[in-house]
Amino acid sequence: MGELFRSEEMTLAQLFLQSEAAYCCVSELGEIGMVQFRDLNPDVNAFQRKFVNEVRRCEEMDRKLRFVEKEIKRANIAILDTGENPEVPFPRDMIDLEATFEKLENELKEINTNQEALKKNFLELTELKHILHRTQQFFNEMEDPSLLEESSTLLDPNEPNRVAPLRLGFVAGVIGRERIPTFERMLWRVCRGNVFLRQANIEDPLEDPTTGDQVHKSVFIIFFQGDQLKNRVKKICEGFRATLYPCPETPQERKEMLAGVNARIDDLQMVLNQTEDHRQRVLQAAAKTVRVWVIKVRKMKAIYHTLNLCNIDVTQKCLIAEVWCPVSDLDSIQFALRRGTEKSGSNVPSILNRMQTKQTAPTYNKTNKFTSGFQNIVDAYGIGNYREMNPAPYTIITFPFLFAVMFGDLGHGTLMTCAALYLVLRESRLMAQKNDNEIFSMVFAGRYIILLMGLFSVYTGIIYNDCFSKSLNIFGSGWSVRPMFGEKGNWTDATLAGSAALQLDPAVVGVFKGPYPIGIDPIWSISINKLTFLNSFKMKMSVILGVIHMLFGVTLSLFNHLYFQKPLNIYLGFIPEIVFMASLFGYLVILIFFKWVSYNALTSRDAPSLLIAFINMFLFSYNDPTVKPLYRGQMGIQIFLVLIALACVPCMLIVKTLVLRREYLWQKHLGTQNFGGIRVGNGPTEDEAEIIQHDQLAQQTDEEPESCVLLPAFKAQEEEEFNFADMAVHQAIHTIEYCLSCISNTASYLRLWALSLAHAQLSEVLWSMVIRIGLSTRSLGGFVILSLVFFFFAVLTVAILLIMEGLSAFLHALRLHWVEFQTKFYAGQGFKFLPFTFESILEGRLEE
Repeated sequence: MGELFRSEEMTLAQLFLQSEAAYCCVSELGEIGMVQFRDLNPDVNAFQRKFVNEVRRCEEMDRKLRFVEKEIKRANIAILDTGENPEVPFPRDMIDLEATFEKLENELKEINTNQEALKKNFLELTELKHILHRTQQFFNEMEDPSLLEESSTLLDPNEPNRVAPLRLGFVAGVIGRERIPTFERMLWRVCRGNVFLRQANIEDPLEDPTTGDQVHKSVFIIFFQGDQLKNRVKKICEGFRATLYPCPETPQERKEMLAGVNARIDDLQMVLNQTEDHRQRVLQAAAKTVRVWVIKVRKMKAIYHTLNLCNIDVTQKCLIAEVWCPVSDLDSIQFALRRGTEKSGSNVPSILNRMQTKQTAPTYNKTNKFTSGFQNIVDAYGIGNYREMNPAPYTIITFPFLFAVMFGDLGHGTLMTCAALYLVLRESRLMAQKNDNEIFSMVFAGRYIILLMGLFSVYTGIIYNDCFSKSLNIFGSGWSVRPMFGEKGNWTDATLAGSAALQLDPAVVGVFKGPYPIGIDPIWSISINKLTFLNSFKMKMSVILGVIHMLFGVTLSLFNHLYFQKPLNIYLGFIPEIVFMASLFGYLVILIFFKWVSYNALTSRDAPSLLIAFINMFLFSYNDPTVKPLYRGQMGIQIFLVLIALACVPCMLIVKTLVLRREYLWQKHLGTQNFGGIRVGNGPTEDEAEIIQHDQLAQQTDEEPESCVLLPAFKAQEEEEFNFADMAVHQAIHTIEYCLSCISNTASYLRLWALSLAHAQLSEVLWSMVIRIGLSTRSLGGFVILSLVFFFFAVLTVAILLIMEGLSAFLHALRLHWVEFQTKFYAGQGFKFLPFTFESILEGRLEE
C-alpha cells in the first residue's frame, strides 16, 4: 500500500549473462519491461562496440522494410495488423530474414524499373499517336483543292522564267499545356515571325512514368524554311522540354505509321496490365506479414543495442550488465532470466546480484489506465525525487474538485460526464481504431480525468443550484412572501402586483421558514442582490478551501522528513511552517466559521468585517471604536498569534543554518580513524567505502571498463565542503519565499471564486441573449425560430462554456496544484525510470 503514496523501491542489480544466453535473456527482459540498463561503456565509440555489426544488419533490414511499406502504401493496399506480438527470432534466423528481405526488395525494384520503362515507352507511343492524328488534321485543313488548280493554270511549264514552288520543312512534338503561350512568344521573337505554329490540346491527361502524376499536354507542328530556322526551332523545343517525334511527309506514310503505333500500344498495354497484376500480388503477399517483420527486426535491433551497453569479461564468455529494477519485481526478473536461459539451450544459469549503492535511483510510480492521467499531470511539473511523497493519489480527488468549484453547473457537468462516459465505455473499440488525431488522443488519454471533473461539477452544480444558469426548485423555497397568519406586515396581492422589487426580511417571523435542504435556495436566482450574496459566499469558500489545501500540502512534507530521517527539517522546517500558516490563515478560517455560527438574522447587521479585523490584526490596531470585536479576548489572542508567527521566521531563517554549521564542524573534527583494527569516529565503514569506491569508478574514464566491477580497492569519499554563506542565502530565500507565498497563494485561491462567478454569468448571458429570443415569439413560426435558436444555443454552450471555460478552469486547477499545493512538499527534481521494454519501442518512444 505504501507504493501508492511513494515511488517504488528500486535497487541496482548486476547481471552475469552467459554469452550464448545473453540474447534470449535480454529478449525476455524486454518482454516484461521491468529493468533499466545502465551504459557501462560511456566512453566507447558506438562504432567500436561488440555488436555494432548486428545493429547495422538490423538497420539495413529495417530500411528494406520501410521501402516495402512505402510501396504498399503507394499501391493503396491495407497493411494487415492483427495485433500479434511475435516472439523475437533467434540470432541464427537473421540470415534467413536478410535473404527474404533482399529477395523481396530486388523483386520490387526490378518490377518498378521494368514498369517505369514500359510506361515511358507507352507514353512515347501515345504521344506519337496523337501527333500523327493531329498532324493529319493540320495538313487536311491547310490543303485547298481550288487554290492548287488555280496555281497550276497560271504557271506555264514551258516558260523560261518559271520559279519552282517553295518547299517548307516542319517538326512535330508534344509540350506541356501550361507552356504553350510562352513557347509561342519565344518562337515568334527568335525566328522573327518566319515560322508557322499550329497546336491542339490532348483531351485525356497522360501519366508521368517517373512521378505517376497526371499531366496535360498539347500537340504542336511548326513549319519553317531553311536549316538555320530548323536549328533554332529545335533548340527552343529543347529549352522548353518539348518532345519531338518523327512525322512522315506523305499521308500514306503517316497512315501506315499510325496503324503500327496502335498495334504496339495494344501489345504494350497488355504487358503493362500483366506487370501491374504481378506487382499487386507481390505487395499483397508482403502486406500480410510486413507488420510482423517490422516487429521482429525492431526487437532484434533493440536487443543488440542493449547488449552494447554491457561489459564483456576477460574470458569473452560472460556479459556483465547493471540494471535498475523495482525490488517488488525481482522474482519476475529471475523467472525471465530463467526462461531466457532455457530458450537458448545453455546449461549455465544467469546470475542476478543486488548491489549496495549511494547513487540516486530513478523514480518509478506504477500506474494503471485510471491513475496514469493524474500521474502525467504531476510528472508534467517535474519527476519526483526517489521515494518522495507522490501527489498523484491526492490529485485524483483534489484536482477534479477544485475544477468543479470553478465549473459548478449541473447541466454542463452532466454533458461533460456523458461525453467522458462515451469514451470510457467504448475505450477498447476506440483504442483499436488507432486514431492519429493529436487532439482526440490527448482527450482520450484523459477520459477518466474528464469523467471525475464532470461528476464533481454535477455535485457543485447541485450545491450552487445552477443548471444552465437556472435554479431548480425541487424542495420548495425556504422563503415566504406572506408571513404567518396573525402576524403584521403581510403582503397583499396588490402589494406584489404593484411593486417592481421587494425585500424579504429574515427577521420577520414567517418570512424565512428554514434553510433549503441542499444547496442554495432557488429564490436567490430572481433576487436583485444575488451577486452580493454569492460573492460573499464563494469568496469565503475559496479562502477556506485554499487554506485547507495548503495546510494539507505542508502536512505531507512531514512524512517526507520522517521517511528520509531528517529530524532537523521537522523541528526547524515543518513545525515553524505549519505554525506560521495555521496561526495566521488558519485563524482566518476559524473566524469565518465563527461569524457564520455566531450571528443570525437579527444580529447580522452588527457583524464586523472580517477583512478589516484581519488587517488590524497585523497592524495591532484595536483603538478604532467603529470596529467591534467578534468575541471577548480577541485582541490578546490575535497579538499572541502574530507574535508566534513572527517567532517562526528566525527559526527557519537563522537557527537551521547555525545548527547545520555546528553539525558539519562536529563531523569534521570527529572523523574515522583506525587504531589496532578498532574503528572510532563517525566516518564511513569499510562496506560503505566499497560502495563509494564503486560509484566513483562508475563515473570515471577507464580504458578497460570491465575492471570497474571487479576492482576491490578502497578509496574514501571526500567530504563536500560546507559553505556557510551559500547555506544562509539558500535558507533566507526559502524562508522569504514561504512567508510571502502564504499570502500570495491564499489570494491565488480566490480564482475559485472569480472563475465560478464568470462561468455563472456567461451562462446567464447566453441564456438571456439566445433562448429568450426564441421564447418571446408565440406565433405559428415560433417553433421554427425556437429550433434554430436552440441549435445556436447548443453550439455556443459546447464551444464557449464547455470547451473554452472548461479549458480555462482546467488550467487554473493545474496551477493551483503545481504552485500552491505541490511546492509545499514536492521537489520534483528526480529522473524517470525508463525500463527496457519492447512495447514502448514499437510505439515509437525510443529511449535515448
